[in-house]
Amino acid sequence: MPIRVLPDFLINQIAAGEVVERPASVVKELVENALDAGADQIVVDVTDGGRTMISVIDNGCGMSRADLAHSVMRHATSKLPSDDLLDINFMGFRGEALPSIASVSDMTIDTCNGADENGWVLDCNSGDIRPSDWDAGTRIRVKNLFAKTPARLKFLRADRAEMMSVLDVIKRLAMARADVGFTLNNKWRFPKNQELSERIAAVMGDDVRGRMLAVDAISASNAAMRLRGFISEPTLRRASSVDQFLFVNGRPVKDKVLVGALRAAYMDVMHAREFPLCALYLDVPSRSVDVNVSPAKTEVHFLEPSHVRAFIIKSLRDALARTLNDNIAVSRPVESVSPAPQPMNFTERGFRVCAPHRGPDSAFMFADVVAHHNTASSPQVVSASASIDAGDEYMPLGRVIGQIGNKYILAQSGENLVIVDQHAAHERITYERLRRHAIKVQPLLTPIVVSLRAEDVAAVLSIRDEWRDSGLHIDAFGDTAIAIFEKPADWDLNWVELFHDVADEIRDHGHSAQISERLHLKLANYACHHSVRAGQKLDIAQMDALLRDIENTTRGGECNHGRPVYKIIPLDQIDGWFERV
Repeated sequence: MPIRVLPDFLINQIAAGEVVERPASVVKELVENALDAGADQIVVDVTDGGRTMISVIDNGCGMSRADLAHSVMRHATSKLPSDDLLDINFMGFRGEALPSIASVSDMTIDTCNGADENGWVLDCNSGDIRPSDWDAGTRIRVKNLFAKTPARLKFLRADRAEMMSVLDVIKRLAMARADVGFTLNNKWRFPKNQELSERIAAVMGDDVRGRMLAVDAISASNAAMRLRGFISEPTLRRASSVDQFLFVNGRPVKDKVLVGALRAAYMDVMHAREFPLCALYLDVPSRSVDVNVSPAKTEVHFLEPSHVRAFIIKSLRDALARTLNDNIAVSRPVESVSPAPQPMNFTERGFRVCAPHRGPDSAFMFADVVAHHNTASSPQVVSASASIDAGDEYMPLGRVIGQIGNKYILAQSGENLVIVDQHAAHERITYERLRRHAIKVQPLLTPIVVSLRAEDVAAVLSIRDEWRDSGLHIDAFGDTAIAIFEKPADWDLNWVELFHDVADEIRDHGHSAQISERLHLKLANYACHHSVRAGQKLDIAQMDALLRDIENTTRGGECNHGRPVYKIIPLDQIDGWFERV
């Protein structure tokens, strides 16, 4: 078959298949154009889920007659001042959106730049440009979407489903630009210059108020890399990733590196099948990220993805690691701050330590910890009253009242009732202590040789430093095998399966969480099996010691499985239960 040059209308329709997947794609492209035009008020109206009509009105800079004529030409854009594709500072830049949309719909554009004597209207079907009475900004109306390609109409979902997709686009753009006002169908409104915390509550729901943690970090290795925004407390989670909003240089993205880093940061405070909420804004030099990798502009490629991932994980873990006493430290008079309680010593606090399990599930790094437990001096009873009286006003979990069901500790903090799950609290304390101990490494007299495909060997060795940090010394053994020279003590795994899983993840995402996940599982299992149990009776001194230690334990609000450690119930809420209002 001879090669032929495709006609323009077919070229535009093919491009539309990449850019315009559904009505939400049209709204995204048009609203991004409005943002690039400097608009701070954008009004969107959608009829029948977008298939009948989409209207986007903005108060941006508008266009002259010449620019209006160029706007519907393929690859014509005002957003690339030079020919450098690595220097992109606008939401849109491809110059395909308007001609692609026009090729599959009936589109008209009204615009005025304020400098011309009148506005202009373009009928994209005929190409005619006429004077109009439009006096500011731009209005784009898209009617009969996919009317020119009726086969694509059958792939649209129900109007309500398409409308929800449009709303999701508006929410993501509203989160990207809290300084801009957005209105959708005169029903969903996000006022301009809204505080980010208020915009988050408006988008995610009122249940996030007071339960989001601020993040603001600058990379130690690259001062131009900054992460800011908010993440949810671990006890605030969703069944899906619907409320995860990630931005790179102001652009909403769904990037595997960012999603993987978010998951890794919450690994030891949230169940793997649950999802945290977030609004995170990553700023990096434009030359360190390539945004020109997908027609929809929702994916990016980082120049150094491993550095970006490590920076995000550390920043988020630092935010999650704030203790209860850290949160109130700013309100303490400097001269009255008493020394922080020392980390819990199990025997000195009067806790009975379970005998260490020597089976295959025993953790590989805890020999020193267990030895310390077994050789510590005889238990010393701590005076409960002395412990409570010291710095009483700075005890967030308050004074111990008693124990109920041999499971929960009851305490009073000001006008609040505090209920603490004793097993979850001690489990978190134990887990954090274990994390601080060095990994016990076992040199092997005879290396373990694992045969793999050559591409798997290359992928596994690409994160050689991460293996080393986890106690594994590995190296290539020819082109199709890996030799293990050192491994963590008591860590006997199916090495072929582990290396295959790691290699698959690296090829898919550029990184692997397999190592840290398995390490976390070891730690979590040991901490769970060697902590105070539900059903174990504690005395006042033991309960008070547990509360004081959890106040100074990082990530102390949740156990290793993501369950809450404590609940604080205000007195006025209790009054409501008994109708004392």
